Amino acid sequence: MEEVVSASANSQNSTGDAAADQPINVYVWDLDETLILLKSLLDGSFAGHFEGLKDHEKGTEIGKRWENIILELCDEHFFYEEIENYNQPYLSALHQYDDGKDLTKYDFEADCFSSPFDDVNKRKLAYRHRAIGDKYEKGLQKILDHRMFKVWSDLYSSTDKYTDGWLSSAHKLLEEALGKSTAEPAGKSSTINCIVTSGSLVPSIAKCLLYRLDDVVSSDNVYSSWEAGKLQCFKWIKERHGGPNVRFCAVGDGPEERSAASIMKWPFVKIEIRPDAPHRFPGLSLSTIHGIMDAVYQSSGKDG
Repeated sequence: MEEVVSASANSQNSTGDAAADQPINVYVWDLDETLILLKSLLDGSFAGHFEGLKDHEKGTEIGKRWENIILELCDEHFFYEEIENYNQPYLSALHQYDDGKDLTKYDFEADCFSSPFDDVNKRKLAYRHRAIGDKYEKGLQKILDHRMFKVWSDLYSSTDKYTDGWLSSAHKLLEEALGKSTAEPAGKSSTINCIVTSGSLVPSIAKCLLYRLDDVVSSDNVYSSWEAGKLQCFKWIKERHGGPNVRFCAVGDGPEERSAASIMKWPFVKIEIRPDAPHRFPGLSLSTIHGIMDAVYQSSGKDG
């Protein structure tokens, strides 16, 4: 794997401009069944935790609608049919093959991207990744037509209502982490939100857009652990964002991220979907996460 690209100089991607005594928190979030819900809707496990209070069939129907819209976005706008078999762990993984060509009038349909996966085709894939990143930064309003935009907006609203505000509360917490909310005063610390998901990269990028996470997680901070594993992704994140005054915290629902966090000596917050769980959405707060981080870092006497 090529060297991890240096972070760019913005609040989510750079730690270099922070004052020496200013703590920098890097939150490493799982995606599925942590910030968003999909599998537990499709298989009925979300509804099952509510002992008949949730309509099982409605949850499954919502999940299927999400599957369809995610696939449609991937296939129609993110080249997924072409690049499905060429998963990379992050969008800039092939940056060394990207010559910076202006893609405004580039004809992706005519460039004959295919096997073998040689340097020429790696450049073509790097172009596609850059185009996906550009679309991500512009947002869905620049991608979807009016009809599909309404379909997506209505689906998000109905999902958030069905899950008692899981999606909106998760988004709000990431906003607070970045200092965008009065719940956590801005300027108190610098913050970077990263996502490490076991899903392949392009559908995960699409999920971040569709679940409205694009304003709290930049596209180059989304990592796919599909082949590399979560521990390797955590190591890349530390290599990219680490420093003498940086603290990391992993948040997720699965054993792989918990094990990886333990190896990295990072605090870990376990998310569970059952209604009485101590850490779930809505309910999980930044102060709770900071309390867990403080306990770990004060105990260790050094940063992760």
